[in-house]
Amino acid sequence: MTDIKYEIVIGLEVHLQLATKTKAFCGCSTLFGQRPNSQTCPVCLGFPGSLPKLNEDAFKYSLKVAKALGCEIQKWVKFDRKNYYYPDLPKNFQISQYDKPIAFNGSVVITSSGTAKTIHIKRVHLEEDAGKLIHDTPGDYSFVDYNRAGMPLLEIVTEPDLSSPDEAYEYLSRLKAILKYLDVSDCDMEKGSLRCDANISIRPVGEKGLGSKVELKNMNSFKNVKEALEYEAERQIEAAGMGERIRQETRLWDAEKSITCSMRSKEEAHDYRYFPEPDLVPFVDTGMADSIEVPELPDAKAERFMKEFSLSEYDANLLTAEKAVADYFESALKLYDKPKILANWISGDIAAKLNEKNIGIKDLKVSPEDLVNLLKMIDSGKISGKMAKDVLSEMVEAGAKPDDIVKAKGLSQITDASLIEEAVKAVLKREAKSVADYKGGKKNAFTFLVGQVMKDTKGKASPAIANEILKKLLGD
Repeated sequence: MTDIKYEIVIGLEVHLQLATKTKAFCGCSTLFGQRPNSQTCPVCLGFPGSLPKLNEDAFKYSLKVAKALGCEIQKWVKFDRKNYYYPDLPKNFQISQYDKPIAFNGSVVITSSGTAKTIHIKRVHLEEDAGKLIHDTPGDYSFVDYNRAGMPLLEIVTEPDLSSPDEAYEYLSRLKAILKYLDVSDCDMEKGSLRCDANISIRPVGEKGLGSKVELKNMNSFKNVKEALEYEAERQIEAAGMGERIRQETRLWDAEKSITCSMRSKEEAHDYRYFPEPDLVPFVDTGMADSIEVPELPDAKAERFMKEFSLSEYDANLLTAEKAVADYFESALKLYDKPKILANWISGDIAAKLNEKNIGIKDLKVSPEDLVNLLKMIDSGKISGKMAKDVLSEMVEAGAKPDDIVKAKGLSQITDASLIEEAVKAVLKREAKSVADYKGGKKNAFTFLVGQVMKDTKGKASPAIANEILKKLLGD
């Protein structure tokens, strides 16, 4: 073993399936979950004589992403053939982009150890997806489904700027938030709409050169990316400490065993024998990029929320992490001009319900209007804050309106001072010892007495009125 200290160097390649209605170079549908091989044609199957045609929407979506990432959009663009042989690639080549991609030199800012860090985007390019091999069948053979072949994929490649698995996780989370705001993909990793390959190497601290690069594949969640990188970093550092040479290769992540396994030696660009795609001529952008509008992105929206609504940075970041949550907040705010209260309920109770049910806010049965009506019932004194939490749970489960739930369960708060005074007097008479304790200086006895009033009224007495009457009768 040596005493050399190593640092980790990570670069990520994100593959984003664009939400077009048809494939990248043909008119076949992109609907997910259809019967195997039912969405194919001579073009995406690579039949002789068939000619590809670029999907305009896929190109526009690519430009939108490139602009959002602050990339330099290229005026002169071409496609290339990336040649390799595998059963899921019907043409034995993939239409991709090599030296003239759509864009270069963008960036994403993450928070690392409490400070901002810029992760540079090396390139953004458009390509087609391969088919899907199905191995979980009895016998010594596999099936292949070509429905996915030809799907439009946007590849977003970082520079090796990431220094830890945590930074990789943060980058992916930030990138996904941006992509969701752009509405160019559903970013669903379970459906394969968002995939990530990671390149990781180590080097002695202080060195500038890069070590032997290992590519990690087969990671279907950000959590898996982080865990795979953690394992691989430890494996490489341990091997280097033993004097072993790190081999440049592609390794697969085995989530069940939590290890990486060698798959094959790592390919270089020349292994793919790139050459210009002869059926798709190079073209010059004559202004399409300028016409693409990029919406307000998470960082800008968070900044606006802090400025316009006086929210803390913490609250603003929570609300803007997902576009659907930010939209929900702004819809509710149009009906209820109390941003801090709304922020607390959305990032607190509602977020807890979403996590509990593992759903997004779009699937929540509580509309912004319903939430506002619930909060207005608290403001009017009709129900207490504690009651409101119980009502919200019922709204989430049943999709019922807050007024209907309050009425059906008889939850309306007692605000009649004479009725509450009767309850207070009964408690004071019954709890003479606690009254004596309070008058003797034990202030926590007051909390006990309030609790007894709430218990006797089954939680329906207005806490504010009960407190006021209790203080009056105790002589405060």
